[in-house]
Amino acid sequence: MINQIDTVLYTGKTHTTGGRNGEARSDDGRLDIKLSPPGSSGSGTNPEQLLAAGWSACFIGAMGKAAAAMKVSLPSDITVDAEIDLGKTEEAFFLQARLNVSLPGLDPAVARAVVDDAHLRCPYSKALSGNIDITINLV
Repeated sequence: MINQIDTVLYTGKTHTTGGRNGEARSDDGRLDIKLSPPGSSGSGTNPEQLLAAGWSACFIGAMGKAAAAMKVSLPSDITVDAEIDLGKTEEAFFLQARLNVSLPGLDPAVARAVVDDAHLRCPYSKALSGNIDITINLV
């Protein structure tokens, strides 16, 4: 089932040329990057790193919403280390992901509840769940 959006809050727009050996620029000019394949000696970033950065930032915001709903105070030094694997089978390419979440000082059971609720709230998690293998670790 695809959810329909009632109100669009923001639209990110980029123009990309050259694929993994190209460039991407946002319509407002705030993002202007060179792209290179993962593991290459190219000077740019790659789509897997961009997904990791966007998802981890969004996930931290979702943890804030989850904690507020649970009336839990989150530590100020939250971190999410996202790992996006690009892999293949014999014929096709796939992604898989790990989010390594640090919530220092939070009771482990409470931290797990916050992370699980955030995973249900985060738009990136919603888009990727059921489509790629995802592991969320508390570290």
